[in-house]
Amino acid sequence: MRPAANTRAAPRPPSPARAAAVRVLQRVASDESFADAALEADIAARQLTPRDAALATELVYGTLRWQRYLDWIVAPHSRLRLESLDTRVLVVLRITAYQLVFLERIPPFAAVSDAVSLAKARGKPGTAEFVNGVLRSFSRRGAREREPRAPDDPVEALALRLSFPTWLAARWIERYGADEAAALMRAMNERPPMTVRANTLRTTGEALAERLARDEGLGVTPARHAPEGLIVTHGGAPAAWSAFLDGAFAVQDEASMLVARLLEAGPGEVVADVCAAPGTKTTHLAQLMEDRGRVLAFDPQPARLTRVREAAARLGATIVETREGRVEALAPEFASFCDGVLVDAPCSNLGVLRRNPEVKWRRRAADLGRNAVRQGEILLAAATMVKPGGRLVYATCSPEPDENETVLQAFLAARPEFVLDPPRTFPLPLDADGILRCRPHRHGTDAFTAVRLRNAVACDARGGTRDEASPASTETSR
Repeated sequence: MRPAANTRAAPRPPSPARAAAVRVLQRVASDESFADAALEADIAARQLTPRDAALATELVYGTLRWQRYLDWIVAPHSRLRLESLDTRVLVVLRITAYQLVFLERIPPFAAVSDAVSLAKARGKPGTAEFVNGVLRSFSRRGAREREPRAPDDPVEALALRLSFPTWLAARWIERYGADEAAALMRAMNERPPMTVRANTLRTTGEALAERLARDEGLGVTPARHAPEGLIVTHGGAPAAWSAFLDGAFAVQDEASMLVARLLEAGPGEVVADVCAAPGTKTTHLAQLMEDRGRVLAFDPQPARLTRVREAAARLGATIVETREGRVEALAPEFASFCDGVLVDAPCSNLGVLRRNPEVKWRRRAADLGRNAVRQGEILLAAATMVKPGGRLVYATCSPEPDENETVLQAFLAARPEFVLDPPRTFPLPLDADGILRCRPHRHGTDAFTAVRLRNAVACDARGGTRDEASPASTETSR
């Protein structure tokens, strides 16, 4: 008689999406990788299906957005302090809690089962049992029972519930008031829309919308503010769409599109983008100039400058000229040479938390002042390139005054020949002080801040220069 077969089923491997999300979040936590780059690389290396890639993306970004809140509500169910846990174990707990709280269509048993499997893989003895115990205890709590008692400090309580660092929540509450600060934080935790810029060097917005609907089955609507913007309502990876491959569009948020428009670069002009990589605004400038004139693109990092050249080639922006180096080193060659200069300064990136949520856990208040020093140096160097009567745009993807208004005030004190020069009309109304402030809770865009200045020194008939603000300047037309 043959012995009975072993009918015990082998353990089910975790879903590829959850496994990918754990790997990516481990990288983000361990070596401060950026989530978008790590996720893109993992999806490509593992060749995830579109469905698995979509779930992995949701888990990575959702977990990062709500990280502090998730730690707060999971902590009472762990006998160990969460900060003492192995990174992988902590990531598994966070990802699973995110599914249990925010993704109602995912069965809790599937999320917990995969969590145990992921914790067991390369884990120490007892790790899987620990994770199973924490998550089963947590999953038994209803929605109203999950939150522990909130701190008495209202700022701390709001920061916990909306998953923001307390220092940042405090700044926004002081600046906007509690209600608007809460609205801003909620908007920063939302999934951003997929927004693309129609490349009018090769197509029109209408033609691109029809093509995306026809070729990719996408829902497409016009953007609210940027004339060349389209909002893609669903879809996978834009880099795989045929319209992307032949240069019909670039992926770009509306606020970013408005920054290039603020410079009002025209055909035949010479303009510079002194912080050009990865080239999104650089190529937009070339597009607005109808690919006639010159666009000087500066960046100190060769690899990043390569991305600018690749973007220009894909989009057919032939007037882009890349120059490697810091603006202080390159600017003397182009002294008083440019009709317009764009300074899209490196900053805290606190305005793009919808797209890079990991940033809010890495920034500190002291970073803002350090950034402002460098931003001021770049702006001063870039200003030397602006010809008399020319335009200078200073912009950051940050809502913080330290990186915007404070830098602007210092610059105007050092270079009084520059004056505020807001456009008479603009797709999105500027604030009363002439500054463009895009905010997600007000405009549905990333939080960009930008201002346009003009070199108020104009050439006279003899080839000299004088300040347009002086009485004699009224005799000279621009």
